[in-house]
Amino acid sequence: MTEWKPEGIRIDTPENKAAIASLASLSQAQQSQKILEARAVVCDSEHNLLVPLGGGIRGIIPREEGALGIAEGTTRDIAIISRVNKPVCFVVTGFMRGENGEQTVLLSRRAVQQRCMQQYIHTLRPGDVIDGRVTHLENFGCFVDIGCGICSLIPIDSISVSRISHPGDRFHPGQMIRAVVRAVDGDRVTLTHRELLGSWSENASIFHSGETVAGIVRSVEPYGIFVELTPNLAGLAEPREGVQPGQQASVYIKSMIPDRMKIKLILVDAFDASYQLPEPEYFFHGDHMSRWRYSPPQARRVVETVFDTDEENEDIQ
Repeated sequence: MTEWKPEGIRIDTPENKAAIASLASLSQAQQSQKILEARAVVCDSEHNLLVPLGGGIRGIIPREEGALGIAEGTTRDIAIISRVNKPVCFVVTGFMRGENGEQTVLLSRRAVQQRCMQQYIHTLRPGDVIDGRVTHLENFGCFVDIGCGICSLIPIDSISVSRISHPGDRFHPGQMIRAVVRAVDGDRVTLTHRELLGSWSENASIFHSGETVAGIVRSVEPYGIFVELTPNLAGLAEPREGVQPGQQASVYIKSMIPDRMKIKLILVDAFDASYQLPEPEYFFHGDHMSRWRYSPPQARRVVETVFDTDEENEDIQ
C-alpha cells in the first residue's frame, strides 16, 4: 500500500513535485485530498511548521495539525520540532492571503496520519510483514516509521537472535527495513525483526566445519566468547584475555551441533575495525507469517514465535 509508506518515500517523485509546483496544482490536490510531501525548514516559536513548496509558495502546518495527539495533549511537541529539515506528509486544507498579498497554503499532517491510522494501522494483525524506515535509536530499541510518520518500536531483544548491546549494531537512522507486526494494542503497534532473518538451520547452512570465517564478538563471558556469524547465528569460542565485545574476529568452525543449536569455534584473531553495516538479509519474503520456528526439528529445545496467539518462546543463547 504505497499510500501509507513512511515519510520521505514520495517527496522526490515527479507526481509529488508536479502537485506542489503551483497554486493551481495545490488547489487540485486540495479537492482530491491528495497526500503530498515537502521538507519542513522551520518550526517557529508557536511550533508551527513552515514548509516551502514549489515556485516560492509558502506552506504552513499549524501546531495542532502537526501530528496526531498534539491537540489532545497526548503527543509532545517534540514530534513537531523533530521534523525540521526532514520530509513531512500533508494534505492541503486551505489558502490564506496575508496583508502583503502573499498566499500561504494551509496544510495538515495530522489529517494524513488520521487516515493512515484508520485505513492501514487499524487493519494490521500479528504476523503481517510490513515496510518501515528507521527514525531513531534508543538503548532499549529501534523506532520505525511504518506509515506517514506514525512510529512503532522494535524492542532490542526482537531485532535479532544474536544479542547486541545497542540497536546501532544493526540499524542506522533513515534505513528502510522489513519488520513483522508482533502485537497490536489499539493505536499502538509493536514490531519484531528477528523472524525475518532465518532459522538456525537456514543460517547454519551457509557455513561448514573446517572453515575459517568472519565474525563479530558480541559478549565475553568467563566460560567463553560468543562470536556472531550472522545476525541470527552465534557460536562459542574458548576464553582468551584481551578480547572485547564489538571487536571483529576471524574464527575456525570446529563443529556444528544442530540438536543443541550450538557452534563450537576457535578464535583465530580479534581486532578493532569499523566496517559499514551490511543490509539485512531476509529469508522470508511473504506478506504474512503465521508461525516461525528457529530451532531445528531435532533440537532438544523448541524456540518459536506463534503470531496467532501471544505465545512466544524466548531465551536464545
